[in-house]
Amino acid sequence: MLDCQNEVLFYTKQLVNIGSIVNTNGEIEIAQALYTMIASFPYFKENPTNVIKSQTLNDELERYNVLAFVKGTKASSNRTVILMGHLDTVGIEDFTQLAGFAFHPDELLLELKKEKLPPLVKEQAESGDWMFGRGILDMKSGVASNLYLLKYYSEHPDELEGNLIFLAECDEEDSSNGILSAVKDLHNWKEEHHFEYIALVNSDFVSPRFPGDSSRYIYKGTVGKLLPSFFITGAETHVGSAFEGLDPNLIAAELTRQIDYNPELCNEAFGETTMPPVSLKQMDLKPNYTVQTALAAYVYYNFFIHSWTPKDVLEKMKEQARIAFANGLKLFEDRYKHFCKISGEPCRQLPWQPWVMTFEEMETELIKVHNSEYTAHMVEFKENLLLDGTLDLRMYAARVVEEAWKWMPDKSPAVIVFYSSLYSPRIEMTGETAGEQRLIEALEYAVQTVQPKYEEPIVIRNFFPYISDMSFVGLSDDDEALDAAARNNPSWGTKFFVDYQEIRELNIPVVNIGPYGLDAHKRYERMEIDFSVRIVPNLTNEVIKKLLAK
Repeated sequence: MLDCQNEVLFYTKQLVNIGSIVNTNGEIEIAQALYTMIASFPYFKENPTNVIKSQTLNDELERYNVLAFVKGTKASSNRTVILMGHLDTVGIEDFTQLAGFAFHPDELLLELKKEKLPPLVKEQAESGDWMFGRGILDMKSGVASNLYLLKYYSEHPDELEGNLIFLAECDEEDSSNGILSAVKDLHNWKEEHHFEYIALVNSDFVSPRFPGDSSRYIYKGTVGKLLPSFFITGAETHVGSAFEGLDPNLIAAELTRQIDYNPELCNEAFGETTMPPVSLKQMDLKPNYTVQTALAAYVYYNFFIHSWTPKDVLEKMKEQARIAFANGLKLFEDRYKHFCKISGEPCRQLPWQPWVMTFEEMETELIKVHNSEYTAHMVEFKENLLLDGTLDLRMYAARVVEEAWKWMPDKSPAVIVFYSSLYSPRIEMTGETAGEQRLIEALEYAVQTVQPKYEEPIVIRNFFPYISDMSFVGLSDDDEALDAAARNNPSWGTKFFVDYQEIRELNIPVVNIGPYGLDAHKRYERMEIDFSVRIVPNLTNEVIKKLLAK
């Protein structure tokens, strides 16, 4: 076992002290600090081109990844293991009056002890076994573990039979610009140094799966993440004649009732089940107050997948939208009839039927009707829309669908299903390839080797359950699945683009070995010190040694 805990803890605090909130200048600051630190190691003073600070490509913001590598001298080999972790964090709004302490773990702990804390948080804060702070769990302690191993092998290249790459990427918490740019650097190094990428070890955080769960988890592969989105049109009317129109917010509400927390939309594979979808936005698209009902509403949902494809999810979302639309119309009709009864007004036949289509289906119809007039208009519209810096990827997509809808000959109430954000692909580590099997065996060996040195069970599972940049170094989806995601994303090719072929050419088997803790993205974010700074580096090191051994 490496005697690493003090050094990893030191690096963790150094990294946490730099407030690197995503989409702020803190991302620049932490990349520069990390680059300067690595460049100061003796090995990199002798080999300065082995460490780079690489700016992201096609990014609206200036920010950087940091990459470094050590070539082992124990034996000549092209086999290469990549250690990956992200440098950015979410914001600190949840720290409220303690925001000034969010990046200072020791001071934060003292301040927290003055508060009335939940029982478990209080117990852990007073134990001395836990450390608090923004980014300490997600995931700077993981980056610190990787940094320690990079430094160790830079000082002991004679113990390394192949090569070790350190990758610290930015923008994991938003749009993954960091890893998507780093893929190009990995390709360049592969060509220049003839690296054979045999595995990538990510070091994102792990947490209990349920209250009282004492296991520390290691994951093969990762969950996939989609953002199915719905543009819902109604029939506008004055509120004084409410039943003469159809409020799209009613359909939106039914859609959320149908989809939110629905276990039927959980995806099971290898005995593991995803979290169900949950709403991340629900709004109408009225720009300001009027006494007219909204023309359209917009909702989107987080959607995790293990084995389903983007095409599968589109079909499931169309079906859910049909159900929600029918339920909304039934509710409208029942209430309308009740109103007619109590008001004495005569009832009329309602003119609407559920109408649901994908964005691709709508575009196909519009091109058929309007030909190049429509396509030319939309190209110009999208380009002009890019000039609006207030629109994130999700709202950009909504505005494109809204504009396309204006060209529909039939303006009856409808639901348009599409994707409004980046698809983070699922990765299944089945062991079907020799590379996957070798990594799985190395992982099992590492657990068997380290488990006797740690009292809590270390358990291997199949899918990392949170969104991570592991999704962008390998692919389990075929081209048809990826095409379905692209064709149904209105932002594709303008606001964003992912070169999945470039990722497929890398196709690196992945696992996650990361720090253990609780409340990531929350006020009481904290890590268990012993597992995170002692066990994690040693587990990772055993995987490295096993994989690179001849």
